[in-house]
Amino acid sequence: MKNPWTTLSTKDIYENPWIKIQEHRVINPGGDESIYGKVSFKNYALGIIPIDRENNIWLVGQYRYTLNEYSWEIPMGGGPVRKEILKEAQRELLEETGLEAAKFTQILKIHTSNSVTDEVGFVFLAENLIQKKADPEQSEKDLIVKKVKLADALAMIENAEITDSLTVAGLLMLARIKDL
Repeated sequence: MKNPWTTLSTKDIYENPWIKIQEHRVINPGGDESIYGKVSFKNYALGIIPIDRENNIWLVGQYRYTLNEYSWEIPMGGGPVRKEILKEAQRELLEETGLEAAKFTQILKIHTSNSVTDEVGFVFLAENLIQKKADPEQSEKDLIVKKVKLADALAMIENAEITDSLTVAGLLMLARIKDL
C-alpha cells in the first residue's frame, strides 16, 4: 500500500544510548500540515517465556521507574539491533533468571506502540531448561523470580496483575500455541 504521509522535515530532539526522539513536520493523509513525534529505540525488545514440561513458566517482578509501580513480566530486555536477537534473548534469560534452555523458538513479533515508536519486539519460547546462576544488571538487583503455572499467569493478565504489553501478547500467544 502507498504511504499517504509526506515528510516535510525532520528534527532530532533528544538522544541517549537507548533512544532517539525526532519531530517530523508532515502532511497527514487528510492533507493538513502537522507535526509527528517519533521515538526510535536502539534495541529490540526481547521477551523470553521459559516453560517446563508441566507448563510452569518463570516471571520476574520489579519496580518500574517509568510507571512508578511494581510489574510482573516475562524475562525481558533489549538487544542491540545490530546483534543476533537469539543470542541476546539467551543472554537476557540467563542474566535475569539463571536459566539456560536447550531449545528456543520465536513465537511472536510485535510492534510495541506503533503510534509513537518504531520499536520491534520478539518473544521466544525457551524449553528444556537448566538452572544456573543469575547475574542481573545493576538496575535489576531487586528482581524477584517466581515459577507459576501458565494458567495462573493468564489469570494474572485477566486480573490486571500483568499489564506489560510484551508479556501479555507473549503469554496469550503461548496459550494459543498450547491450545489452552
